[in-house]
Amino acid sequence: MIIGAGGDAAHDGLPVLIVTGLKQEARIAAGPGLTVICSSSNPIQLREMMISFDPASIRGIVSFGVAGGLNPALKSGDIVVASEIVTGEERWSTEAALTENLIAFPLKRRRTLSGVLAGVEEVVTGQVGKAALRATTGADAVDMESHIAARYATENGLPFAAVRVISDPAHRALPKLTKDAIKPNGNVDMWKVMRGIARNPKSIPALISTGRDFSRALRSLRGCRSALG
Repeated sequence: MIIGAGGDAAHDGLPVLIVTGLKQEARIAAGPGLTVICSSSNPIQLREMMISFDPASIRGIVSFGVAGGLNPALKSGDIVVASEIVTGEERWSTEAALTENLIAFPLKRRRTLSGVLAGVEEVVTGQVGKAALRATTGADAVDMESHIAARYATENGLPFAAVRVISDPAHRALPKLTKDAIKPNGNVDMWKVMRGIARNPKSIPALISTGRDFSRALRSLRGCRSALG
């Protein structure tokens, strides 16, 4: 296990907390020595879940999942190991040794780089919004969980790392109906997606492209699983 290497031996038997936003991410992450939570891409729900954790019961935190691309050079499937998490007001650095180990870990021949993650409270769907966030933060990718996990880790003196795979690249605008298609349990509400398609059949090409990007990102994320333990 990367977290705990060279750390306090008293904490070696404790699990690592893995923070995810989607059920698919949580299923990939699950395994021995890990406690996995899924926020359903709901920051309020994630904060409530984090409050329930005794920081003395875990030895570190990893934010793990897909992310939206902000850096135009990144493609779906590329892996960003966070050096820093940024919001409009705050910045959190990740544990340097963990980040270096993750970058050095052989991750299934996928492109892996150290980069900055932006944390947001709502899904950033459009190209204009992504470009604006890139301009104001300098971030390479964006997600809705890393900033919350980073704050909790910092407040409780826990090592923190983030591994995020690009799903929708910077040039790709997510179909609007994807914003509200996540169920409270983290699964995709396919009925809502189908109703959205029925109301707007022109969204089908964008949905197909989004689906391909997401599938590619999940394949890459599975390749990252071995780095967790």
